[in-house]
Amino acid sequence: MKARMKAALSLALALALLLPLTGQMAVVPASAATQDQIDALRQDASDLDAQKAEIQAQLEAVQADKSQALEQKRLLEEQIEVIQAEIDNMDAQILAYDELISQKNAELEQTEAQEQEQFDLFCRRVRAMEEEGELSYWSVLFSSTDFSDLLDNYMMIEEIINYDNSVIETLQALQDTVEQERAEVEEAKAAQEAARQERQAAQDELEAQEAQVDQVIAEISSQEDLLEEMEAELQRAADAVDEQIRELERQMAPQISNVQSESGFLWPLDASINTLSSLYGSRQDPITGRPGNHTGIDIPAARGTPIYASKSGVVTTSVYGSGSAWSYGNYVVVSHSDGTSTLYAHMSSRAVSEGQTVSQGEVVGYVGTTGRSTGNHLHFEIRVNGSRTDPLYYFTDLTLYYRSGGQKVQLNL
Repeated sequence: MKARMKAALSLALALALLLPLTGQMAVVPASAATQDQIDALRQDASDLDAQKAEIQAQLEAVQADKSQALEQKRLLEEQIEVIQAEIDNMDAQILAYDELISQKNAELEQTEAQEQEQFDLFCRRVRAMEEEGELSYWSVLFSSTDFSDLLDNYMMIEEIINYDNSVIETLQALQDTVEQERAEVEEAKAAQEAARQERQAAQDELEAQEAQVDQVIAEISSQEDLLEEMEAELQRAADAVDEQIRELERQMAPQISNVQSESGFLWPLDASINTLSSLYGSRQDPITGRPGNHTGIDIPAARGTPIYASKSGVVTTSVYGSGSAWSYGNYVVVSHSDGTSTLYAHMSSRAVSEGQTVSQGEVVGYVGTTGRSTGNHLHFEIRVNGSRTDPLYYFTDLTLYYRSGGQKVQLNL
């Protein structure tokens, strides 16, 4: 009997040596950092909701007053900016959830493999006990020849029992972990789906706001006094932006000088978009019909058309204009090492940030009608040593057209 017991103990101890290799729960890198990232994005989304609600309250205060159509357009565009930020936030959340789900699936796969190994170990232990036959622990104890032998037998029995218990406890712990990790994967998938639905709702809201902007633009176009105000405001904005550009170029001069600029300018839109609606300099304003001064050229294009950096340089401004600069709406200024700078205005959205280095041809934003604008187009300016100049001087190699009075004529450059 005692020989059989010792054989069983030897088998149990041999199996125990396998446990560290097959049954222990390995340490898996935690997903806390990714979850923290998602939590931060959710907090940002909450802040954006509050900002949007504040703008909505201002909108409701001016919507009934047609004389405040310009202010309504400005607020609508502000709200569109916030909604677009919400969409970008949700895109980031969805991407973060992709990473989180992938990580949790990897953890689950590893834990399931450990569970299977531990289950196999448990089955081997049960089979071994069956093969050895039923043993009476009491018989072993009573077969002791003296007290010392009794203690040895007792310790042997206790070790076997403890080992068997540890196999079962580890298996149960792994099973519990598998269930928890499966639940976490499903929870992350549900949260990601909720983010996708919220993004779609925000996209629908964005489109509704853009349609409302179109209605306000139509209203503005029928009110001459508002159009005159817009023309005067654009001139004030140009003067304010001039000083701003000079100051920022002074501050960022070392960075600007490190970016080699090309000798020539690239047309800021696709080459096939070659018809202007407004020229530089003195002109009859296309909106008011009155004499005015235009600070750049206007190039009509579909909303969302990519706008390209005309030269390599440093982004010294990338903002949605405030104050008088609201006339430019979403606009970007790129300063170049040769003393020139280019300005791109009325964008639906910007693709670069202040301080960023851009290469010639890189997308800096997308065509829109934000600010002092009653239709989708790019307002493009070139400054030389801080002074505005006619951009067309730098595109004499292109065939360009001008549409006026319903007629399209080729420009002689």
